[in-house]
Amino acid sequence: MKKTGATLVRHALEQLGIRRTFGIPGVHTTEIYDELNRSESIEPTLVTHECGGAFMADAISRTGAELGTMLIVPAAGVTHAASGIGEAGIDGIPMMIISGGIHSESGHRYQLHEMDQHALLKPITKKTWRIASHREIIPTLYEAYDIAMGGEPGPVFIEIPVNISNFLGDVDDMPLYKAPPEPKQPEQSLVDAAAQALVQAKQPGIFAGWGSVDAQAELIELAELLDAPVSTTLQGLSAFPGNHPLHTGMGMGNYAVPAATNAFAKIDCLLAIGTRFSEIPTGSYGINPPETLIHMDINPEVFSANYPASHTIEGDARVTLPALLKAVKTLQPTAANTGIREQIAQDKAAYKKEWRDHDSGDRVNPELFFSHLRERLDDDAIVVADDGNHTFLVAELLPILGARNYMSPSDFNAMGYCVPDAIGAKLANPKRQVVGIVGDGALLMTGMELVTAARLGVGVMIFVFNDGELSQIAQAQQIPYNQKTCTVLGAMDYEAFAKAVGVEFVSMAGNEDISDSLEIALLKSAAGRPVLVDVRIDYSKSTRFTKGVVKTNLGRMATRDKVRIVGRALWRKVRP
Repeated sequence: MKKTGATLVRHALEQLGIRRTFGIPGVHTTEIYDELNRSESIEPTLVTHECGGAFMADAISRTGAELGTMLIVPAAGVTHAASGIGEAGIDGIPMMIISGGIHSESGHRYQLHEMDQHALLKPITKKTWRIASHREIIPTLYEAYDIAMGGEPGPVFIEIPVNISNFLGDVDDMPLYKAPPEPKQPEQSLVDAAAQALVQAKQPGIFAGWGSVDAQAELIELAELLDAPVSTTLQGLSAFPGNHPLHTGMGMGNYAVPAATNAFAKIDCLLAIGTRFSEIPTGSYGINPPETLIHMDINPEVFSANYPASHTIEGDARVTLPALLKAVKTLQPTAANTGIREQIAQDKAAYKKEWRDHDSGDRVNPELFFSHLRERLDDDAIVVADDGNHTFLVAELLPILGARNYMSPSDFNAMGYCVPDAIGAKLANPKRQVVGIVGDGALLMTGMELVTAARLGVGVMIFVFNDGELSQIAQAQQIPYNQKTCTVLGAMDYEAFAKAVGVEFVSMAGNEDISDSLEIALLKSAAGRPVLVDVRIDYSKSTRFTKGVVKTNLGRMATRDKVRIVGRALWRKVRP
């Protein structure tokens, strides 16, 4: 039988349960867009920029709703989307990118949008395909889906030449999708050895990354059985409930909050699940794990990459964590009592008080803001943070209470993530509250996607932390340079901007506005209106993360380099 490539794409995506695509139509994709528009289950969604579309697709995947999918034009569409694809690629987030392609049989060179897209995307995708015939489309999309979702997840890319998508071609059938087999069980001897090490430890600790987010129930039970403090990576903040008495915060070294620093100073066995020990969650590699390090991850390449592991278990945490829990329960059927919970509670209370006692002047105190926000949010609210100083304020001051309830850029660290990602999260979860925390610099990158939110009636709350600087870098410049080069932003009228893009506006100028402004924002978003809240945040107090990372990096420098940097800063204080 004869079918257009666009018809075959629609069939495959419907079979895979894709309900929404993101992108901007172009001459190479109009036939596919037209076909998807006739689908009863798929909605092609227009964005203002393909980068924003990629972040929206990222959010669809991170919330677990479905596989985030893009439909974009070749060349410029791909380069625009590359930041979002790269974020997903580095963070282990599945995504499917379908692109148009130049006419494969025209015989002409230098066609519109002609470029080697596959060479560009190779470092940030798991695999790419260029369709050569109609018969390849459905099997390739099914294969791409399995690769994106399987193993360590990540983006996949399929290029469909315009002559194949637009014109009729021969196919033998239109097969249904068949899911791959369940993940295999881990090697039992390795599980038993790890369980033995945990039970024998005087004070075990747990370091949970994004890879453990879908095994939260087992993680909680294991932590309670061992009475082990639990720290998370930045990306894994939703892997363990922030209000649990064993939760300590992000990280575990001197860059972490006191509850984590103190609790993990005493551990003699560390169980790390679904983390690569990369730069951000380790505070620029500022941690010193104990000799007994049990590392569980779906990707064996991460084992001993930065810290030597005494035990390794390869596999999906949805399988390996239940197996480990069962083995530990066999060896230790009753819960331990190490006394660590009392210390964690005391340290958390003291750190909260330290922030609340900080004089924020006429600006908004971060701790006061996050405490009021947490009180008003539902337990299943989704929180999205961008890249910047506010990221670590969220990590230190806002407890995340449920699995997949937090998302932010991590190792790729693409600014501009928050606004489109929050929109994607709300589209995937229309009945849940979605909150975005974005710096003023990051808002300037992708804030125009609020036009998309207004057009679609997406009731997200975007809190822009307005201090007029790229504050994370500005703070990092202070110590070595005593000046802020290219990190001071121009003035921005957020009320005028909100009006221009069609969203509601709320001002939060000081602590006295926090309660009322939050209530107004919540009411407007609940009515299906996107809301931009201008938060005049106080950044005069540095986060533990910033102070700890600066100290760690300075400590690694040779004496000569330290003297040069400190001397320059002191000289500029005397003669600015």
